[in-house]
Amino acid sequence: MITHEYTFRVNYSDTDKMGVVHHSNYARYCENARWELFRKIGIPYNDIEEKGYMLPVFIMNSIYISPARYDDEIRIVAVLKECKGVRITFTFNLYNKENIPVNETEIILACVDKTTFKPCQIPSIITGGIDRYLLQQTFEGIY
Repeated sequence: MITHEYTFRVNYSDTDKMGVVHHSNYARYCENARWELFRKIGIPYNDIEEKGYMLPVFIMNSIYISPARYDDEIRIVAVLKECKGVRITFTFNLYNKENIPVNETEIILACVDKTTFKPCQIPSIITGGIDRYLLQQTFEGIY
């Protein structure tokens, strides 16, 4: 498992008439955290596309726990949970500044060929990047 924390401030345009973040924005928030996690481990998304792959969302499940509002500072704990076959699974836990849970989301991505959109094995650009990062973290923990 690889974890990354991502913090942002809620924009006014993300809120609805009730003054809370509209549920549709959570997908975008998680996507931003997910790509920052990939960037952290040395796999920018444009490199994945340049190699001929796309990672569309296959499944997304969210639980809305407490409302987030305009100007709230939100911290997302993104976890790359599993990378197996054609799927990559992430979990996201969102908290407000008081560390109160706001949302829990699980997203499963499918790896597809960029040209055909047919599912394919997760390429070495991703699996190798994950392995290199985990190995680096192991060595840093030793020394």
